[in-house]
Amino acid sequence: MVRLNRIYTRSGDDGTTGLVDGSRLPKSDARMAAIGAVDEANSAIGVAIAALGASEATVPLRRIQNDLFDLGADLATPGEDFTLTDTALRITQAQVARLEAEIDGMNARLDPLTSFVLPGGGMGAACLHVARAVVRRAEREAVAAAGAVALNPQALAYLNRLSDHLFVFARVTNAAEGGDILWEPGASR
Repeated sequence: MVRLNRIYTRSGDDGTTGLVDGSRLPKSDARMAAIGAVDEANSAIGVAIAALGASEATVPLRRIQNDLFDLGADLATPGEDFTLTDTALRITQAQVARLEAEIDGMNARLDPLTSFVLPGGGMGAACLHVARAVVRRAEREAVAAAGAVALNPQALAYLNRLSDHLFVFARVTNAAEGGDILWEPGASR
């Protein structure tokens, strides 16, 4: 159980931050950039939930927010053993598979795409598109960090699948509000 009695510790005043094992890294480190981008993605999903209104439809998004906290802990745990243990939170293949199943379930209700989709539509869908773009950045940051240190491959797969999930979720949301806004190549020439 997490218990925070104090929000500030002053330990980061020197420009470093702690990892799960107690080691410290500069806040500008690639691993920290990935962790920060995952935090931003989680916040963007929170905005999308607020725009959509708390309902049964947003339950998967709340579960994803929880997964993203686990993912942040995963990224903050150094080492090359990515086995889930009592002391190391790790993203698992089952979490990636759950996203895939949810994507397939949502996509089955949609017409096939005939063009690229412009980010937007209703407020909820627009917020989901912003969250999708932030998740893509988190994935790029995590891939960059993985070039320097070992990161859980399932964490990278989760981020890749999550952006697809948010894209399809935005399409489902727009379908209920009149449909996607499609790209018209060269339309404004």
